[in-house]
Amino acid sequence: MASRAGPRASGTDGSDFQHREKVASHYQMSVALKSEIRKLNIVHVLIWVLMAAQVIVSQLSLVSHKMVCSPYQWEYPYLLSIIPTVFSFSAFPRNNISYLVVSMISGGLFCIAPLIYGSMEMFPVAHQLYRHGKSYRFIFGFAAVTVMYLVIIIAVQVHVWQIYYSKKLLDQWFTSTQDKKKK
Repeated sequence: MASRAGPRASGTDGSDFQHREKVASHYQMSVALKSEIRKLNIVHVLIWVLMAAQVIVSQLSLVSHKMVCSPYQWEYPYLLSIIPTVFSFSAFPRNNISYLVVSMISGGLFCIAPLIYGSMEMFPVAHQLYRHGKSYRFIFGFAAVTVMYLVIIIAVQVHVWQIYYSKKLLDQWFTSTQDKKKK
């Protein structure tokens, strides 16, 4: 390895650079957690688009109600679940701790709470389908309660993982912020 100032320093063979090429572990963890949260946010956006499409198609009567049933009551507040995703995406570029905290809190309020309410709202219909095999609401020929419970199961997992990874990311950012203040 040549240097501009002349010959290489004595006592080195040029292999002492590896310690300078390491990235601090909290930066590596931050990048990995951001990547996971982005993936989960994309899945959430897909779920949200499907939910919004069902609500829009039903409200505008674009197709027959036999094809796509009217939405359950919990689906309307769930449409607000795009708010935590927006805050999450806006927190990433500058590692904004406050946006990430707002995303986590609103994730519980706008994502998890409507899903819990929805599972309780649809329970009698699911019980009727299980006991008597009768369903009166359909989405493309499938029992609406079955489709919506499947959506709820997937969405709960996505949102819980989002909140979990966001908490870990928040801890990483807070640790790096504290380390900077100590110096």
